[in-house]
Amino acid sequence: MMKFALLRCCPTSIFLEQYESSTDAVLRELGVAFMDIKEFNCCGYPLKNIDFKAYVLSSARNLALAHRQGANILTFCNCCFNTTRHIQQALNEDAALTREVNDILAKEDLSYQADVQVMHLFQVLYKEVGLEKIKAKIVKSFKDLKIATQYGCHLLRPKDVVEFDDPIAPSIFDQLVEVTGAKSIDWPAKLDCCGSPMWGVDDQLSWDLTARKLDDAGQSGADFLCSACVYCQLQFDRVQKMQLAKSDSRQPLPSILYTQLLGLGMGIDEAELGIDQNELDSGGIRNYIIKEDSAQ
Repeated sequence: MMKFALLRCCPTSIFLEQYESSTDAVLRELGVAFMDIKEFNCCGYPLKNIDFKAYVLSSARNLALAHRQGANILTFCNCCFNTTRHIQQALNEDAALTREVNDILAKEDLSYQADVQVMHLFQVLYKEVGLEKIKAKIVKSFKDLKIATQYGCHLLRPKDVVEFDDPIAPSIFDQLVEVTGAKSIDWPAKLDCCGSPMWGVDDQLSWDLTARKLDDAGQSGADFLCSACVYCQLQFDRVQKMQLAKSDSRQPLPSILYTQLLGLGMGIDEAELGIDQNELDSGGIRNYIIKEDSAQ
């Protein structure tokens, strides 16, 4: 299997530690070796519309650091994945930009090279590990659990940059969910934005987009949302909690991270998965666990 350097998302250490701990636990259980490169910095996304060259340099530096370690980049953050892939494509297509970036990186004895693969966690699970190996690790299955998968915008678009799945009819995440025994449902708003990009810019619009997604998933029969994206999870967990506090009529629809769902199926300790760190009651998912399977 490939050698991976794990690119962690900046907000997770503050707002979503459970995505880090559950990802680490799942990767270890599946035998996926990974390293942390302490010099990794932000992917640069917040600088995209402020200072384009700083935006490019941020991801180029991470790619150069991974190259120096002889590792490929693995990330569970959709934004980091999309940004790093975008910068990699820009550098590969623009020799002048690459020379300019490498002149700066040379101060740290670094150089951007095009040999580092950038993969999302789900690509590693689906392509490198494989559904059969994951299924063999399941010791607790779910029955009658209906999941609404939230891919997130940056995981699917633009198609020619991320090269993840069919952006109109994706299925990779759904297949990964169904390995656990849960059912991935169809829901009309599945590919709509969760509203997170508008938080802090137009809070009411962000609020409305989130509410529309939650309503649609609930009306489609979902018991839980399952998020791939850091920002989607924060929106469905923290912002939904705020909505529930302001409305007597809204029914909660908990959102669980995929690594938490899979980790439960593999019998990983709930504390390590951070189940109780979610703002809404993701612990209710225990009610859907129906059996233990000795096969590993």
